[in-house]
Amino acid sequence: MLADVNLWGLFLSAFISSTLFPGGSEVVLGAPASQSRHDPWLLLAIASLGNTLGALTTWLLGYLVAHRLPLEARLSEKRRRALARVRHWGSPALLLSWLPVVGDPLCFAAGFLRLPFFASLLFIALGKAAHCHRPLCLVGAQQAVAEQITARNQANRHDSRACQPAAC
Repeated sequence: MLADVNLWGLFLSAFISSTLFPGGSEVVLGAPASQSRHDPWLLLAIASLGNTLGALTTWLLGYLVAHRLPLEARLSEKRRRALARVRHWGSPALLLSWLPVVGDPLCFAAGFLRLPFFASLLFIALGKAAHCHRPLCLVGAQQAVAEQITARNQANRHDSRACQPAAC
């Protein structure tokens, strides 16, 4: 039961941190990964799904704002240039949706510009999955190093017992 709550917490953290609200789902992803209670692929799938759905919510907000309030003519020159860059690169720019600070506005701009939904979904999902994979790799590497150190210490203890004066 508690394991299910942790997975839902991971999903909600990933969802919220991928909207316009700040958050750090990497820490929430790293905690269950370091405890090895769940399959890392399951954790990756849950975190990626939450991140992708959060980014699509931001995309939808941009789409609705553009539909209800055509503001493009009233934007500052700096924001118009930013929109022009997103328009130029199109949906592939959403591979960078995982970046802090710029990722969420990028999703909003993609919706505002009415970039194709399914192409946006694809590139957001790819970018978010690649981003969620990073903390799992770090935890896996940390666990592998810890296992090597433990094995080396056990081997050293075994060697030191073999060479004690009473055994020689």
